[in-house]
Amino acid sequence: MNPDNYAILIRRQLMKKFIDLFYQDKLKEGLDKVAVEMFPKNAHSPRCCIYKARAIVKYRLMGLLGFGEEEEKDELITLTQYVEEAEKREKVSAPILTVIDEACSACVKVNYFATNACRGCLARPCLLNCPRDAILVKEGHSIIDHNKCINCGKCMKACPYHAIVYIPVPCEEACPVNAVGKNEHQKESIDYSKCIYCGKCVDKCPFGAIIEKSQLFDVLKGIKKGKEITAIFSPSTVGHIGGSIEQIHTALLKLGFSRVMEVAVGADITSQHESLEFGERMKKGEPFMTSSCCFAYIELINKHILQLKDYYSMSHTPMHYTAQLVKEKYPDSLIVFISPCISKKSEAISSHLVDYVLNIEELSIWMESRGIQPEKTEPTPLSDPATERGRGFPISGGVAQALKSLIGDKISPTLINGINKQSINLLKTYIKNPKTLPEKSNFVEVMSCEGGCVAGPCVIENPAKAASKIRRK
Repeated sequence: MNPDNYAILIRRQLMKKFIDLFYQDKLKEGLDKVAVEMFPKNAHSPRCCIYKARAIVKYRLMGLLGFGEEEEKDELITLTQYVEEAEKREKVSAPILTVIDEACSACVKVNYFATNACRGCLARPCLLNCPRDAILVKEGHSIIDHNKCINCGKCMKACPYHAIVYIPVPCEEACPVNAVGKNEHQKESIDYSKCIYCGKCVDKCPFGAIIEKSQLFDVLKGIKKGKEITAIFSPSTVGHIGGSIEQIHTALLKLGFSRVMEVAVGADITSQHESLEFGERMKKGEPFMTSSCCFAYIELINKHILQLKDYYSMSHTPMHYTAQLVKEKYPDSLIVFISPCISKKSEAISSHLVDYVLNIEELSIWMESRGIQPEKTEPTPLSDPATERGRGFPISGGVAQALKSLIGDKISPTLINGINKQSINLLKTYIKNPKTLPEKSNFVEVMSCEGGCVAGPCVIENPAKAASKIRRK
Protein backbone atom coordinates (compact mmCIF):
# COMPACT_ATOMS: atom_id res chain seq x y z
CA MET A 1 0.00 0.00 0.00
CA ASN A 2 2.96 2.30 -0.63
CA PRO A 3 1.89 5.67 -2.10
CA ASP A 4 3.59 6.64 -5.34
CA ASN A 5 3.33 10.39 -4.74
CA TYR A 6 3.24 12.92 -1.92
CA ALA A 7 -0.38 13.97 -2.53
CA ILE A 8 -1.55 10.39 -1.91
CA LEU A 9 0.66 10.17 1.19
CA ILE A 10 -0.94 13.32 2.69
CA ARG A 11 -4.43 12.07 1.84
CA ARG A 12 -3.81 8.78 3.62
CA GLN A 13 -2.18 10.44 6.63
CA LEU A 14 -5.20 12.69 7.04
CA MET A 15 -7.59 9.78 6.62
CA LYS A 16 -5.84 7.79 9.34
CA LYS A 17 -5.72 10.80 11.69
CA PHE A 18 -9.42 11.38 11.06
CA ILE A 19 -10.34 7.78 11.92
CA ASP A 20 -8.07 7.73 14.99
CA LEU A 21 -9.69 10.90 16.35
CA PHE A 22 -13.15 9.43 15.74
CA TYR A 23 -12.42 6.32 17.80
CA GLN A 24 -10.80 8.43 20.53
CA ASP A 25 -13.99 10.56 20.69
CA LYS A 26 -11.80 13.58 20.00
CA LEU A 27 -13.01 14.54 16.54
CA LYS A 28 -14.61 17.81 17.65
CA GLU A 29 -11.74 18.97 19.79
CA GLY A 30 -8.92 17.57 17.65
CA LEU A 31 -9.84 18.12 14.02
CA ASP A 32 -9.12 21.86 14.00
CA LYS A 33 -5.62 21.17 15.38
CA VAL A 34 -4.61 18.71 12.66
CA ALA A 35 -3.44 21.34 10.15
CA VAL A 36 -1.17 23.03 12.71
CA GLU A 37 0.19 19.66 13.88
CA MET A 38 0.96 18.69 10.30
CA PHE A 39 2.51 22.06 9.43
CA PRO A 40 3.80 23.69 12.65
CA LYS A 41 5.44 27.12 12.70
CA ASN A 42 8.68 27.26 10.66
CA ALA A 43 7.96 23.84 9.14
CA HIS A 44 8.73 23.09 5.50
CA SER A 45 5.64 23.50 3.34
CA PRO A 46 4.93 21.87 -0.04
CA ARG A 47 2.94 25.02 -0.88
CA CYS A 48 4.01 28.67 -0.99
CA CYS A 49 3.71 28.91 2.80
CA ILE A 50 2.48 26.89 5.76
CA TYR A 51 -0.68 29.00 6.00
CA LYS A 52 -1.84 27.92 2.56
CA ALA A 53 -0.88 24.32 3.35
CA ARG A 54 -2.98 24.51 6.53
CA ALA A 55 -5.96 25.95 4.65
CA ILE A 56 -5.81 23.09 2.15
CA VAL A 57 -5.66 20.54 4.99
CA LYS A 58 -8.86 22.08 6.36
CA TYR A 59 -10.64 21.58 3.03
CA ARG A 60 -9.37 18.00 2.77
CA LEU A 61 -10.79 17.29 6.22
CA MET A 62 -14.05 18.92 5.16
CA GLY A 63 -14.06 16.43 2.26
CA LEU A 64 -13.61 13.56 4.73
CA LEU A 65 -16.62 14.90 6.60
CA GLY A 66 -18.58 14.89 3.34
CA PHE A 67 -18.51 18.61 2.53
CA GLY A 68 -17.24 20.34 -0.58
CA GLU A 69 -15.52 23.71 -0.65
CA GLU A 70 -18.49 25.12 -2.57
CA GLU A 71 -20.66 24.42 0.51
CA GLU A 72 -18.58 26.78 2.64
CA LYS A 73 -20.75 29.81 3.45
CA ASP A 74 -18.33 31.37 5.92
CA GLU A 75 -14.55 30.83 6.06
CA LEU A 76 -14.65 31.25 9.83
CA ILE A 77 -16.77 28.14 10.33
CA THR A 78 -14.59 25.64 12.16
CA LEU A 79 -14.20 21.94 11.47
CA THR A 80 -15.83 21.33 14.86
CA GLN A 81 -18.96 23.01 13.53
CA TYR A 82 -18.82 20.86 10.38
CA VAL A 83 -18.62 17.74 12.58
CA GLU A 84 -21.77 18.87 14.37
CA GLU A 85 -23.51 19.42 11.05
CA ALA A 86 -22.39 16.01 9.78
CA GLU A 87 -23.76 14.35 12.91
CA LYS A 88 -27.24 15.67 12.12
CA ARG A 89 -27.46 14.76 8.42
CA GLU A 90 -28.58 11.45 6.95
CA LYS A 91 -26.78 11.56 3.60
CA VAL A 92 -23.89 13.34 1.88
CA SER A 93 -25.30 15.60 -0.81
CA ALA A 94 -24.36 15.62 -4.49
CA PRO A 95 -22.17 16.44 -6.35
CA ILE A 96 -19.75 13.76 -5.25
CA LEU A 97 -16.63 15.51 -6.58
CA THR A 98 -15.33 18.88 -5.44
CA VAL A 99 -12.35 21.09 -6.35
CA ILE A 100 -10.24 22.64 -3.60
CA ASP A 101 -9.71 26.07 -5.08
CA GLU A 102 -6.67 26.88 -2.90
CA ALA A 103 -4.96 23.62 -3.89
CA CYS A 104 -5.39 24.18 -7.63
CA SER A 105 -2.22 25.52 -9.24
CA ALA A 106 -4.17 27.16 -12.10
CA CYS A 107 -1.94 25.39 -14.63
CA VAL A 108 -1.34 27.64 -17.64
CA LYS A 109 -2.81 26.14 -20.78
CA VAL A 110 0.28 26.43 -22.98
CA ASN A 111 0.50 23.03 -24.61
CA TYR A 112 3.72 23.42 -26.64
CA PHE A 113 6.85 25.04 -25.25
CA ALA A 114 10.32 25.52 -26.74
CA THR A 115 12.89 24.62 -24.07
CA ASN A 116 16.50 25.75 -23.72
CA ALA A 117 17.52 22.48 -25.34
CA CYS A 118 16.99 24.29 -28.65
CA ARG A 119 20.28 24.50 -30.60
CA GLY A 120 19.15 27.18 -33.01
CA CYS A 121 19.98 24.87 -35.89
CA LEU A 122 20.32 26.02 -39.47
CA ALA A 123 17.54 23.68 -40.68
CA ARG A 124 14.91 25.21 -38.41
CA PRO A 125 12.25 22.62 -39.30
CA CYS A 126 10.02 23.89 -36.43
CA LEU A 127 9.71 27.27 -38.14
CA LEU A 128 9.15 25.89 -41.63
CA ASN A 129 6.57 23.28 -40.53
CA CYS A 130 4.43 25.67 -38.47
CA PRO A 131 1.23 26.38 -40.43
CA ARG A 132 0.53 29.65 -38.55
CA ASP A 133 3.96 31.33 -38.38
CA ALA A 134 3.81 30.99 -34.61
CA ILE A 135 7.55 30.33 -34.19
CA LEU A 136 10.12 33.09 -33.92
CA VAL A 137 13.88 32.78 -33.56
CA LYS A 138 15.45 35.14 -31.05
CA GLU A 139 19.08 35.10 -29.97
CA GLY A 140 19.53 31.74 -31.65
CA HIS A 141 16.60 29.98 -29.95
CA SER A 142 13.06 29.18 -31.05
CA ILE A 143 10.19 30.83 -29.23
CA ILE A 144 6.50 29.96 -29.68
CA ASP A 145 3.98 32.79 -29.95
CA HIS A 146 1.03 31.30 -28.07
CA ASN A 147 -1.35 33.90 -29.46
CA LYS A 148 -0.84 32.33 -32.88
CA CYS A 149 -0.20 28.69 -31.91
CA ILE A 150 -3.04 26.25 -32.69
CA ASN A 151 -1.48 23.32 -30.77
CA CYS A 152 -1.06 21.15 -33.86
CA GLY A 153 2.24 19.71 -32.56
CA LYS A 154 4.02 19.79 -35.93
CA CYS A 155 6.95 21.74 -34.47
CA MET A 156 7.53 19.13 -31.78
CA LYS A 157 7.51 16.28 -34.31
CA ALA A 158 9.89 18.17 -36.60
CA CYS A 159 12.51 19.17 -33.99
CA PRO A 160 15.59 16.87 -34.25
CA TYR A 161 16.67 17.76 -30.70
CA HIS A 162 13.31 17.09 -29.01
CA ALA A 163 13.64 20.65 -27.70
CA ILE A 164 9.92 21.36 -28.01
CA VAL A 165 7.81 19.66 -25.39
CA TYR A 166 4.10 19.13 -24.85
CA ILE A 167 2.83 20.41 -21.49
CA PRO A 168 -0.70 19.28 -20.61
CA VAL A 169 -3.10 20.50 -17.96
CA PRO A 170 -3.22 17.05 -16.32
CA CYS A 171 -6.83 17.06 -15.05
CA GLU A 172 -8.21 18.49 -18.30
CA GLU A 173 -6.09 16.12 -20.35
CA ALA A 174 -7.32 13.12 -18.35
CA CYS A 175 -11.02 13.95 -18.63
CA PRO A 176 -12.49 11.98 -21.56
CA VAL A 177 -15.60 14.18 -21.86
CA ASN A 178 -14.17 17.72 -21.44
CA ALA A 179 -15.99 18.19 -18.13
CA VAL A 180 -12.98 19.85 -16.47
CA GLY A 181 -12.07 23.43 -17.39
CA LYS A 182 -11.08 26.80 -16.04
CA ASN A 183 -13.48 29.13 -14.26
CA GLU A 184 -13.39 32.93 -14.29
CA HIS A 185 -10.51 32.85 -11.78
CA GLN A 186 -8.49 30.51 -14.04
CA LYS A 187 -8.88 27.69 -11.51
CA GLU A 188 -10.21 24.29 -12.52
CA SER A 189 -13.90 23.52 -12.10
CA ILE A 190 -16.13 20.60 -13.02
CA ASP A 191 -19.15 20.80 -15.28
CA TYR A 192 -21.35 18.21 -13.56
CA SER A 193 -23.76 18.10 -16.52
CA LYS A 194 -20.89 16.53 -18.50
CA CYS A 195 -19.04 14.65 -15.73
CA ILE A 196 -19.30 10.83 -15.81
CA TYR A 197 -17.50 10.45 -12.44
CA CYS A 198 -14.80 8.23 -13.90
CA GLY A 199 -12.32 9.71 -11.40
CA LYS A 200 -9.53 10.21 -13.92
CA CYS A 201 -9.15 13.89 -12.93
CA VAL A 202 -8.78 12.92 -9.26
CA ASP A 203 -6.12 10.40 -10.20
CA LYS A 204 -4.12 12.75 -12.43
CA CYS A 205 -4.12 16.09 -10.60
CA PRO A 206 -0.53 16.50 -9.27
CA PHE A 207 -1.74 18.95 -6.61
CA GLY A 208 -4.50 16.72 -5.22
CA ALA A 209 -6.93 19.57 -5.80
CA ILE A 210 -9.85 17.41 -6.97
CA ILE A 211 -11.30 15.19 -4.27
CA GLU A 212 -14.41 13.10 -3.67
CA LYS A 213 -16.76 13.89 -0.82
CA SER A 214 -16.33 10.99 1.57
CA GLN A 215 -19.12 9.05 3.27
CA LEU A 216 -16.72 7.52 5.78
CA PHE A 217 -17.98 9.61 8.71
CA ASP A 218 -21.57 8.55 8.06
CA VAL A 219 -20.57 4.86 8.12
CA LEU A 220 -18.48 5.26 11.28
CA LYS A 221 -21.34 7.17 12.91
CA GLY A 222 -23.85 4.44 11.98
CA ILE A 223 -21.68 1.65 13.41
CA LYS A 224 -21.04 3.61 16.60
CA LYS A 225 -24.80 4.02 17.08
CA GLY A 226 -25.26 0.27 16.68
CA LYS A 227 -27.26 0.44 13.46
CA GLU A 228 -27.77 -2.67 11.36
CA ILE A 229 -25.34 -2.23 8.46
CA THR A 230 -24.49 -4.74 5.73
CA ALA A 231 -21.20 -4.43 3.87
CA ILE A 232 -21.19 -5.56 0.25
CA PHE A 233 -17.71 -5.61 -1.24
CA SER A 234 -16.78 -5.40 -4.91
CA PRO A 235 -14.85 -8.25 -6.54
CA SER A 236 -11.95 -5.77 -6.97
CA THR A 237 -11.53 -5.60 -3.18
CA VAL A 238 -9.97 -9.06 -3.15
CA GLY A 239 -7.09 -7.85 -5.31
CA HIS A 240 -6.22 -4.93 -3.04
CA ILE A 241 -6.95 -6.02 0.53
CA GLY A 242 -4.76 -8.73 2.03
CA GLY A 243 -6.03 -12.22 2.78
CA SER A 244 -8.61 -14.52 1.26
CA ILE A 245 -12.24 -13.68 0.57
CA GLU A 246 -13.19 -15.43 3.81
CA GLN A 247 -10.56 -13.47 5.77
CA ILE A 248 -11.81 -10.18 4.29
CA HIS A 249 -15.25 -11.27 5.49
CA THR A 250 -13.87 -11.64 9.03
CA ALA A 251 -12.08 -8.27 8.86
CA LEU A 252 -15.27 -6.47 7.85
CA LEU A 253 -17.17 -8.07 10.72
CA LYS A 254 -14.41 -6.91 13.09
CA LEU A 255 -14.95 -3.34 11.89
CA GLY A 256 -18.53 -3.59 13.16
CA PHE A 257 -20.62 -4.52 10.13
CA SER A 258 -23.65 -6.68 10.92
CA ARG A 259 -23.06 -8.97 7.96
CA VAL A 260 -21.11 -9.17 4.70
CA MET A 261 -21.89 -10.20 1.14
CA GLU A 262 -19.62 -10.26 -1.89
CA VAL A 263 -20.88 -8.32 -4.90
CA ALA A 264 -19.60 -11.11 -7.14
CA VAL A 265 -22.95 -12.75 -6.26
CA GLY A 266 -24.65 -9.83 -8.00
CA ALA A 267 -22.20 -10.22 -10.90
CA ASP A 268 -23.42 -13.80 -11.33
CA ILE A 269 -26.98 -12.48 -11.60
CA THR A 270 -25.92 -9.74 -14.04
CA SER A 271 -24.23 -12.28 -16.32
CA GLN A 272 -27.35 -14.50 -16.28
CA HIS A 273 -29.59 -11.56 -17.20
CA GLU A 274 -27.21 -10.25 -19.86
CA SER A 275 -26.81 -13.67 -21.47
CA LEU A 276 -30.60 -14.05 -21.82
CA GLU A 277 -30.94 -10.48 -23.10
CA PHE A 278 -28.13 -11.04 -25.58
CA GLY A 279 -29.92 -14.08 -27.03
CA GLU A 280 -33.17 -12.12 -27.44
CA ARG A 281 -31.41 -9.20 -29.15
CA MET A 282 -29.57 -11.46 -31.58
CA LYS A 283 -32.86 -13.17 -32.51
CA LYS A 284 -34.27 -9.75 -33.36
CA GLY A 285 -31.34 -9.17 -35.70
CA GLU A 286 -29.66 -6.40 -33.71
CA PRO A 287 -26.04 -5.90 -34.80
CA PHE A 288 -24.54 -5.90 -31.30
CA MET A 289 -25.18 -5.44 -27.58
CA THR A 290 -22.96 -3.55 -25.16
CA SER A 291 -22.44 -4.09 -21.43
CA SER A 292 -23.97 -2.06 -18.62
CA CYS A 293 -21.87 -2.98 -15.56
CA CYS A 294 -19.65 0.11 -15.40
CA PHE A 295 -21.67 3.08 -14.15
CA ALA A 296 -19.21 5.62 -15.58
CA TYR A 297 -20.02 4.06 -18.96
CA ILE A 298 -23.76 4.34 -18.28
CA GLU A 299 -23.22 8.03 -17.43
CA LEU A 300 -21.24 8.41 -20.66
CA ILE A 301 -24.15 7.02 -22.68
CA ASN A 302 -26.79 9.09 -20.88
CA LYS A 303 -24.83 12.35 -21.14
CA HIS A 304 -22.80 12.04 -24.33
CA ILE A 305 -23.76 9.11 -26.59
CA LEU A 306 -27.54 8.83 -26.39
CA GLN A 307 -27.65 6.77 -29.58
CA LEU A 308 -25.99 3.89 -27.67
CA LYS A 309 -29.09 3.51 -25.50
CA ASP A 310 -30.54 1.28 -28.21
CA TYR A 311 -27.61 -1.10 -27.79
CA TYR A 312 -26.61 -1.20 -24.12
CA SER A 313 -27.91 -3.94 -21.88
CA MET A 314 -30.95 -3.15 -19.75
CA SER A 315 -29.64 -5.54 -17.07
CA HIS A 316 -28.60 -3.91 -13.80
CA THR A 317 -25.12 -3.71 -12.32
CA PRO A 318 -23.72 -6.28 -9.84
CA MET A 319 -24.00 -3.69 -7.05
CA HIS A 320 -27.71 -3.24 -7.80
CA TYR A 321 -28.55 -6.95 -7.74
CA THR A 322 -26.51 -7.57 -4.57
CA ALA A 323 -28.24 -4.69 -2.78
CA GLN A 324 -31.60 -6.08 -3.89
CA LEU A 325 -30.75 -9.44 -2.30
CA VAL A 326 -29.81 -7.72 0.96
CA LYS A 327 -33.01 -5.63 0.98
CA GLU A 328 -35.14 -8.75 0.42
CA LYS A 329 -33.54 -10.59 3.35
CA TYR A 330 -32.85 -7.64 5.66
CA PRO A 331 -35.24 -4.79 4.75
CA ASP A 332 -34.20 -2.64 7.72
CA SER A 333 -30.46 -2.88 7.09
CA LEU A 334 -28.37 -0.01 5.78
CA ILE A 335 -26.08 -1.05 2.91
CA VAL A 336 -22.47 0.04 2.41
CA PHE A 337 -20.76 -0.77 -0.87
CA ILE A 338 -16.95 -1.12 -0.90
CA SER A 339 -15.87 0.31 -4.24
CA PRO A 340 -12.73 0.69 -6.36
CA CYS A 341 -14.14 3.79 -8.04
CA ILE A 342 -16.05 7.06 -7.68
CA SER A 343 -18.88 6.43 -10.16
CA LYS A 344 -20.54 3.96 -7.79
CA LYS A 345 -21.43 6.88 -5.53
CA SER A 346 -23.29 8.36 -8.49
CA GLU A 347 -25.07 5.03 -9.01
CA ALA A 348 -25.95 4.75 -5.31
CA ILE A 349 -27.50 8.23 -5.34
CA SER A 350 -29.59 7.42 -8.42
CA SER A 351 -30.67 3.91 -7.38
CA HIS A 352 -31.53 4.55 -3.68
CA LEU A 353 -30.70 0.90 -2.94
CA VAL A 354 -27.26 1.51 -1.48
CA ASP A 355 -27.03 3.94 1.44
CA TYR A 356 -23.29 4.63 1.51
CA VAL A 357 -20.21 3.95 -0.60
CA LEU A 358 -16.69 3.61 0.78
CA ASN A 359 -13.70 3.20 -1.48
CA ILE A 360 -11.01 0.55 -1.12
CA GLU A 361 -8.43 3.10 0.04
CA GLU A 362 -10.73 4.26 2.86
CA LEU A 363 -11.35 0.65 3.88
CA SER A 364 -7.64 -0.17 3.97
CA ILE A 365 -6.81 2.89 6.12
CA TRP A 366 -9.74 2.10 8.42
CA MET A 367 -8.43 -1.45 8.91
CA GLU A 368 -4.91 -0.14 9.50
CA SER A 369 -6.20 2.31 12.11
CA ARG A 370 -7.97 -0.50 13.99
CA GLY A 371 -4.97 -2.83 13.75
CA ILE A 372 -6.86 -5.33 11.60
CA GLN A 373 -4.77 -7.39 9.18
CA PRO A 374 -7.13 -9.57 7.12
CA GLU A 375 -4.36 -12.00 6.16
CA LYS A 376 -3.85 -12.77 9.86
CA THR A 377 -7.53 -13.25 10.76
CA GLU A 378 -9.44 -16.51 10.95
CA PRO A 379 -11.53 -17.08 7.80
CA THR A 380 -15.31 -16.81 8.06
CA PRO A 381 -17.20 -18.63 5.27
CA LEU A 382 -19.71 -16.53 3.33
CA SER A 383 -23.30 -17.73 3.45
CA ASP A 384 -23.79 -16.90 -0.25
CA PRO A 385 -20.48 -17.49 -2.06
CA ALA A 386 -20.21 -16.39 -5.69
CA THR A 387 -18.87 -18.35 -8.64
CA GLU A 388 -15.50 -17.77 -10.29
CA ARG A 389 -17.49 -16.29 -13.18
CA GLY A 390 -18.77 -13.43 -11.01
CA ARG A 391 -15.46 -12.95 -9.27
CA GLY A 392 -13.75 -12.33 -12.61
CA PHE A 393 -15.88 -9.27 -13.46
CA PRO A 394 -13.39 -6.58 -12.33
CA ILE A 395 -10.72 -7.55 -14.86
CA SER A 396 -10.97 -6.28 -18.43
CA GLY A 397 -12.61 -9.06 -20.46
CA GLY A 398 -14.21 -10.56 -17.33
CA VAL A 399 -17.78 -9.60 -18.23
CA ALA A 400 -17.42 -10.97 -21.77
CA GLN A 401 -15.82 -14.14 -20.43
CA ALA A 402 -18.71 -14.64 -17.99
CA LEU A 403 -21.23 -14.41 -20.83
CA LYS A 404 -19.15 -16.73 -22.98
CA SER A 405 -19.13 -19.33 -20.20
CA LEU A 406 -22.95 -19.25 -20.25
CA ILE A 407 -23.72 -19.09 -23.99
CA GLY A 408 -20.56 -20.34 -25.66
CA ASP A 409 -19.30 -19.27 -29.08
CA LYS A 410 -22.53 -17.48 -30.00
CA ILE A 411 -20.93 -14.40 -28.48
CA SER A 412 -17.94 -12.72 -30.10
CA PRO A 413 -16.73 -9.84 -27.90
CA THR A 414 -14.86 -6.62 -28.58
CA LEU A 415 -13.20 -5.02 -25.57
CA ILE A 416 -13.04 -1.26 -24.93
CA ASN A 417 -10.33 -1.27 -22.28
CA GLY A 418 -10.63 2.24 -20.81
CA ILE A 419 -12.81 5.23 -21.63
CA ASN A 420 -10.86 8.01 -23.34
CA LYS A 421 -11.41 10.38 -26.24
CA GLN A 422 -10.24 7.76 -28.74
CA SER A 423 -12.48 4.97 -27.42
CA ILE A 424 -15.46 7.36 -27.30
CA ASN A 425 -14.92 8.15 -31.00
CA LEU A 426 -14.66 4.43 -31.67
CA LEU A 427 -18.01 3.79 -29.96
CA LYS A 428 -19.60 6.56 -32.04
CA THR A 429 -18.21 4.91 -35.16
CA TYR A 430 -19.78 1.57 -34.17
CA ILE A 431 -23.17 3.29 -33.86
CA LYS A 432 -22.95 4.99 -37.24
CA ASN A 433 -21.76 1.82 -38.94
CA PRO A 434 -21.85 -1.47 -36.99
CA LYS A 435 -19.88 -3.06 -39.85
CA THR A 436 -16.81 -1.22 -38.54
CA LEU A 437 -16.78 -3.62 -35.57
CA PRO A 438 -14.13 -6.33 -35.76
CA GLU A 439 -15.30 -9.28 -37.90
CA LYS A 440 -18.24 -11.23 -36.39
CA SER A 441 -18.15 -9.17 -33.19
CA ASN A 442 -21.59 -8.84 -31.58
CA PHE A 443 -20.84 -7.79 -27.99
CA VAL A 444 -18.93 -4.71 -26.82
CA GLU A 445 -17.61 -4.77 -23.26
CA VAL A 446 -16.68 -1.31 -21.97
CA MET A 447 -14.59 -0.64 -18.87
CA SER A 448 -13.98 2.96 -17.80
CA CYS A 449 -10.58 2.09 -16.33
CA GLU A 450 -7.79 0.54 -18.36
CA GLY A 451 -7.42 -2.97 -17.00
CA GLY A 452 -10.94 -3.01 -15.58
CA CYS A 453 -12.43 -2.07 -12.20
CA VAL A 454 -9.35 -3.50 -10.54
CA ALA A 455 -7.54 -0.38 -11.81
CA GLY A 456 -10.11 2.10 -10.46
CA PRO A 457 -9.12 5.55 -9.16
CA CYS A 458 -9.55 4.51 -5.50
CA VAL A 459 -7.40 1.37 -5.34
CA ILE A 460 -4.16 0.86 -3.45
CA GLU A 461 -2.21 -1.91 -5.19
CA ASN A 462 -0.62 -2.15 -8.60
CA PRO A 463 -3.58 -3.14 -10.84
CA ALA A 464 -1.61 -5.89 -12.60
CA LYS A 465 -0.68 -7.49 -9.26
CA ALA A 466 -4.25 -7.09 -8.02
CA ALA A 467 -5.59 -8.78 -11.16
CA SER A 468 -3.16 -11.68 -10.69
CA LYS A 469 -4.35 -12.08 -7.10
CA ILE A 470 -7.99 -12.20 -8.22
CA ARG A 471 -7.20 -14.84 -10.84
CA ARG A 472 -5.52 -16.99 -8.17
CA LYS A 473 -8.57 -16.93 -5.84
